[in-house]
Amino acid sequence: MVTEPELNFVLIPLLAASHIIPMVDMANLLAQRGVIATLVMTPLNAIRFTAVLDRAIGSGLLIRVLELQFPAKEAGLPEGCESADLLPALAFRRNFFAAIDMLQDQAEKLLEEMKPKPSCIICDTHIAWTAETADKFQIPRIIFDGMSCFTQLCMHNLYIMKDKNEIPESGRFVIPDLPDRIEVTKAQLPGAFNPGTHCIQEI
Repeated sequence: MVTEPELNFVLIPLLAASHIIPMVDMANLLAQRGVIATLVMTPLNAIRFTAVLDRAIGSGLLIRVLELQFPAKEAGLPEGCESADLLPALAFRRNFFAAIDMLQDQAEKLLEEMKPKPSCIICDTHIAWTAETADKFQIPRIIFDGMSCFTQLCMHNLYIMKDKNEIPESGRFVIPDLPDRIEVTKAQLPGAFNPGTHCIQEI
């Protein structure tokens, strides 16, 4: 009798509480359907979610946590800055993403040793290196974007306005094609629409 191989979904969230929470929820939903859900996090982030994960695992769900050592020092970050919400200032954001990029080799070594082998990667939209990793392991990669529908629609409409040079330099303007009247100024927009300023889109 041939047994079906166990499915092992590897979830790689961006290391920020607001991005990890939906990934933990997703891991629960996947595990409830009989697959193994392996969450990839750093020790500090894993500790933050110990209670909710222990409850799920205690109920019999096949959820595992794979811990990576966060290269804070190598990326020029203070020790303990393993999550975006712990950065001492926005100026460290570039260092934080450099540290995220440094996790690739470490993650791939652990995935090579993983049993059962990874069947799929579900990753945060901000972690680009997972594309190479999925190719290397010849498994599907699913991108998760936790941005709200309202924000997605606003961004979509703003990009159309930008392409048409319809975003005014000063004064308030209405974001089009929304059910309600939403007025903003260019200074309030994320950096993609307002280059040369210190306006940084929230992670």
